[in-house]
Amino acid sequence: MNTEAPAAVNLNLPQQFLLLATNDKDGKPEVPLFALRTTVAGAILAELDLAGAIELQGKHVRATGSAARDDLATDLELIRGKSRPHPPARWVSIMEGRAQVHRIYEGMAALGIVEHVGERHLARFRPVRYPEKDHEPESALLERIESTLSGSTPTTVMPDPADGAAEEPAAQSNNSAPAAQKTRILALIALLEAAGLLHKLFPDADRNWASGLAKEYWPARAVEDELRLIRLAEEETAML
Repeated sequence: MNTEAPAAVNLNLPQQFLLLATNDKDGKPEVPLFALRTTVAGAILAELDLAGAIELQGKHVRATGSAARDDLATDLELIRGKSRPHPPARWVSIMEGRAQVHRIYEGMAALGIVEHVGERHLARFRPVRYPEKDHEPESALLERIESTLSGSTPTTVMPDPADGAAEEPAAQSNNSAPAAQKTRILALIALLEAAGLLHKLFPDADRNWASGLAKEYWPARAVEDELRLIRLAEEETAML
């Protein structure tokens, strides 16, 4: 593995989520594809929020004028370029998709964390999967989440990035304040809960606390709202 590859704490939230939501051995998602893509979109919003590049103003997401890390610059420009603002769930709907997920997986493959498997062979296509290549980043990430969960109480809430806990750019996150690191892990926990993955990874996690955290953190709440609409649409289609 490239020795310059970042530790788990230096990966952005979409990368961290995909790393945990992918089976280590066969590279298949641990949640339905629609949930995977929707949560990745929410994780992009969360990362931009932690960077201070966007914020929730009333019911709408707005760009702040601050920059985002290079790998999310296109997503930020999409938000900036809209002629009128949208609520969080609408942005999740706009950003979710196969291309987004593929781009993030390929970024981790370039770092040597996962491996790109599956391509055209004898005129037949095999599904592309991303099994784990280096377990150290995921192991470190799981350890940090476990430590946070074991120290959490039902009164724990999401710190506000505007109060000085906003995350530094990923390349500098080893020097970030403890409050910023806590905010990042809590954001990831909220997204895992919204995707229905938290209790598959951590069966002993406090369900009431995790549910409250996901509902309080607006990117995770947007994921839950969008997933609810998708499931309702599927149920209605099945009844036709």
